[in-house]
Amino acid sequence: MLKLTPILLAILYAVLMYHFSAWRTKKMLDAQSRPLDDPGLKAEIDRLARALDLPHVPVRVFAIAPVNGLAAPDGRIFLTEGFVRKYREGTVTGPEMASVVAHELGHIAHGHARRRMIDFSGQNAVYVALASLLGRLIPFVGIFLAGLVTSLLAARLSRRDEYEADEWASALLIKAGIGTGPQKSLFRKLEKLTGAAGVGQPAWLLSHPKAAERIAAIERNEAKWGVNVTPIR
Repeated sequence: MLKLTPILLAILYAVLMYHFSAWRTKKMLDAQSRPLDDPGLKAEIDRLARALDLPHVPVRVFAIAPVNGLAAPDGRIFLTEGFVRKYREGTVTGPEMASVVAHELGHIAHGHARRRMIDFSGQNAVYVALASLLGRLIPFVGIFLAGLVTSLLAARLSRRDEYEADEWASALLIKAGIGTGPQKSLFRKLEKLTGAAGVGQPAWLLSHPKAAERIAAIERNEAKWGVNVTPIR
C-alpha cells in the first residue's frame, strides 16, 4: 500500500489542481474582459453564426496586449485587446479575425479547452508520480526524465489539437462563404504580429506545428474535400 502512496497523492493533486485552475481562470477572464462591441468585426463573426444556425457567437475581448485567441474551459471565446487593435489598425482583416474565432470554436467543438485543463492537471500528476518513483531509482537524473516525459506528452497533445481545430475551422469558413484564404493568410502573418507585440508567440504556436505545416494541412483537406476555394476578399 505504501508503494501506491505517490500515485494516489498525484491523482488527488491532479483533481485539486483542475478545480483550482478552472476557478482561477474563470475569475481572471471575468475581471479582465468585456463584450466585443466592434460592429464590423461582429458582422464577420455573425457569418459564422449563420453557418452554424446560431443566433450569434458570443465573443469577449481580453484586456491584454499579446496577439492571441482563447477558448476558455467554460466554452467562451476571447480575443485579446492586442489582436483587436491589429484589426482596427488594418494589419489584420475582418475575415482573418473570423478565422481566429472559427479556430477557437473548433477547440470548443472537440472539447479541447476543457480537456487541456484536465491534461494540464494530469501532466502535473504524471510529473509528481514519475519524479517520486524515478527519483528513488535514479537520483537527480530521474527528476529530469520525469520532466522530459511530461513535456513530450504536452507537445504531442497540443499539435494534435491544433490540427483538429484548424480542420474544423476550415470547414466552417467554407460553409460561411469566407473560405480558407483568410485562415492561411493569417498564419503567414502570425510570426510578424506576435514579434511586434513583443511578448513571444501565441498559444497557437507554442509547441505547435509551424505556420507552413498548418497551411499545407489545410490545403490537403481542401484537396480531400474536393473544394476549390477562392477567398471572397
